[in-house]
Amino acid sequence: MIDQRGQETLTGSAQSEIFQILRDGRPRTRSELATLTGLARSTVAARVDALLRTRLITPVADAASTGGRPSRQFAFDGTQHGVLGVDIGATHAHIAISDLQGTLLTDSVASIAVAEGPEAVLGWVIEEGARLVAALDAAPGFLRAIGVGLPGPVEHTTGLPVDPPIMPGWDRFDVPGMLTRAFGVPTLVDNDVNVMAVGEHDAFFPDVDDLLFVKVSTGIGAGVIASGHMHRGALGIAGDIGHVWVPEADDVPCRCGATGCLEAIAAGPAIAARLRESGLDVTGPQDVAAAVTRGDIEAVRAVRDAGRIIGRVLTTCVSLINPAVIVLGGPIANAGEHLLAGAREVIYARSTPLASGGLQIVRSRGADNAAVAGASAMAIQQVLSVDSIEALIRENA
Repeated sequence: MIDQRGQETLTGSAQSEIFQILRDGRPRTRSELATLTGLARSTVAARVDALLRTRLITPVADAASTGGRPSRQFAFDGTQHGVLGVDIGATHAHIAISDLQGTLLTDSVASIAVAEGPEAVLGWVIEEGARLVAALDAAPGFLRAIGVGLPGPVEHTTGLPVDPPIMPGWDRFDVPGMLTRAFGVPTLVDNDVNVMAVGEHDAFFPDVDDLLFVKVSTGIGAGVIASGHMHRGALGIAGDIGHVWVPEADDVPCRCGATGCLEAIAAGPAIAARLRESGLDVTGPQDVAAAVTRGDIEAVRAVRDAGRIIGRVLTTCVSLINPAVIVLGGPIANAGEHLLAGAREVIYARSTPLASGGLQIVRSRGADNAAVAGASAMAIQQVLSVDSIEALIRENA
């Protein structure tokens, strides 16, 4: 389009197109970009200059000359900006700073219960996050966004926790507002399992369009990637499989107020309670995982049995959403192959051959960093969105 002074300007879609081409990291010349986009070379040159000022791209090696002066090549540079990923669990908080390529630069973990309330937990995140940013000695404006995973339901449109069962004092607390005011950058908040699903998908299964991530810890929940996108459902609670009824738990009360829920019999606290009855000194998911790791036979049996019960619920999920990959994560899943073996045993036996023939059922490859990596990936997506790129260009004009 032409502005009132007769100069060529760029629409948002054209500007984004050039940057998205360069995001794959492959060096390209201005001439190649003009050919790929169909834009005028003057338009491409103006856009490249604008992106250079944002430090989102950088000059790299010159292209091979075919006679005359060699053309300069440009490629995406994700090292000049970063994001803060925040994983808040039932009994811990883990934060990390990553660059826009997803490389973890520095992190910090604290044993702090989410039940202490949002001021205490987020206060630590703010103080420790500021310390990590300062220690990097990066250029001003390095931090561009924050991603947060919370262990409870989150209203996706606002980022507010909604009636979270293990988070007293957090209901409707303005988590994104508090962190945005502290750091001056956008903050995105989601349920921790959704965040882990995004992290696992982006880092290890980028070519898989349909993936189910299941976290087994204090509770049991699933993150659903469908057709390459996070599926949240009408009210944002898609994947809440921990409260599916199972016959083994018919008379067992759940923390949600109902009886018969999957997590009431197969989550960490339920497994720990059964092990205490057999004389084992365990109180929660981490203790159960430690007992499994050291080879305690009762713990191994209990975890494998839990895997079978979870597997039966997941068999229904296989028929309903037909994932290509099921990933089991959380401390109990990460403690050896026993939970995985139990789940596989039931899913492969009870699912139809067509649904299970190519189905992969694996442990989380992100392990302890899955949640914070997912929170970072969510923030990176925000930073590299069309609107954010345009805002950064205006900021550096």
